[in-house]
Amino acid sequence: MAATESGDGPLLPRFYAGRSVLITGGSGFLGKVLIERLLATCPDVGEVLLLMRDKRGQEPHKRLTELKQSQAFDNIRATCPWQLDKLRVVSGDVAKPRLGLDDSALTLLQEVSVVFHNAATIKFWETLKTALHQNVTSVIALMDLCDQLPKLEALVHVSTAYSNADHQHIEERVYDAPATLDSLRALVEALPPHLLQEFTARFISPKPNTYIFSKALAESMINSRPNRRYSAAIVRPSIVVSSHRNPYPGWIENLAGPSGVVVGCGKGLLHAFRLNHGARADLVPVDITIDTMLAVAWEIATDKSPEVRVYNSSSQENPITWGSFQRTMVRATRVNAFNTVLYYPFILAVRNKYLYLTLEMLLQTAPLYVANYIAKACGVKMQLSLVTAGERIQAMNRVLAFFATREWKFSTDNVQRLRDRLSRQDRLIYNLDVKVVNWDEHVFNFVEGARKYLLKETDDNRPQAKKHMVRLRIIHHVILLILTVLMYRFIILIIRNFVFNQTVL
Repeated sequence: MAATESGDGPLLPRFYAGRSVLITGGSGFLGKVLIERLLATCPDVGEVLLLMRDKRGQEPHKRLTELKQSQAFDNIRATCPWQLDKLRVVSGDVAKPRLGLDDSALTLLQEVSVVFHNAATIKFWETLKTALHQNVTSVIALMDLCDQLPKLEALVHVSTAYSNADHQHIEERVYDAPATLDSLRALVEALPPHLLQEFTARFISPKPNTYIFSKALAESMINSRPNRRYSAAIVRPSIVVSSHRNPYPGWIENLAGPSGVVVGCGKGLLHAFRLNHGARADLVPVDITIDTMLAVAWEIATDKSPEVRVYNSSSQENPITWGSFQRTMVRATRVNAFNTVLYYPFILAVRNKYLYLTLEMLLQTAPLYVANYIAKACGVKMQLSLVTAGERIQAMNRVLAFFATREWKFSTDNVQRLRDRLSRQDRLIYNLDVKVVNWDEHVFNFVEGARKYLLKETDDNRPQAKKHMVRLRIIHHVILLILTVLMYRFIILIIRNFVFNQTVL
């Protein structure tokens, strides 16, 4: 289809007007931004139904009340608070048969026109049984539900750009299933849990972990679904990071991945990182991914396409390298000082695995054990022990190293064509173009957002935090000077011994 004329006005708000939307995973990082963008940019959208389960003894309706208080909705509360009244909770659970829905819930969903499926377990090494159950079986159950919704026009499934990471060039198409679901179910039921865990890596090879494996399998389930009456699409974001502009620059509410690196560095806990300095860090702001999802639902519903379309949401057109990300992040954590920083932020980043493990032991593990022992001896109480914090940082580094030491080529033709189809007014509202991102500015906003929205640190303590950072900088340089002198003396001692031995000989 040709690009829409600029005089047609914004198409997406018109499309969502009067339509009911169902969202799974609405309480998560992507889910909150999706809700915010939908309510903020589509004033006439119908009901927004959120599939929610009991969590930690808190029932769904109470969770919805808590969700509405999120910082992500501050702008909505200030400008159009009535939009939040469109949120409705549907009690259910993607991990249960029929999504845990009863007949009354099915009746409530009869008006739904668009479904966004965000819910998933994102643990990279979840047990194979759990990964299949939550990321694959749930998709089948969701499509069973979609078959019962008479007004459904579009299903948008959120996958990952790395679902086919065993390929160097990842196209916008569904690849062959890595295995059959029936054979995997039989395997899971036949093997004792300890044996299944021991041999999982072999079963899922060449997929690197159970998360990516299960996401690839889920894509194939959607693609092979027979007799769909609705259009379906798969959106594959790469590594999702803080927002570019919406709801605020740098908004983040997820401690996984790069945001964990930002917090670890900013708090002075992370000093060794394994990466390839020249490799592309395929980071994509969360609001660009969400705007893409909203546009995807419009496109597939409008075209009534029978095939499953795939959209890679990637920064391939405007890349940043891992080395540049690391250097800018360290600089930003020194400028935007966090509270209670343990040591001056710095990171030694290397690609070699064994050199990294050496640096990790010398710069992180050993110092954190010593600091934790001293804190205990002095009677200092901490919410999280430094040893535990160090172990979590190690685990995070192991996961990220797979992505930070490699790079892939992602095709983004479908996203580019979709961007061109939007009207000029739509493009002013929705940003699908990663080329507008200034990465230096974005990383600084990312760090500030982690401090403000993730760690909930206020500006009241900023003067003290900056003074503390100055003291840490002085201490750091004094230690570097001492180490330099000691190293110099050690080298001189070696040279003298060598010269003396040569003279004697």
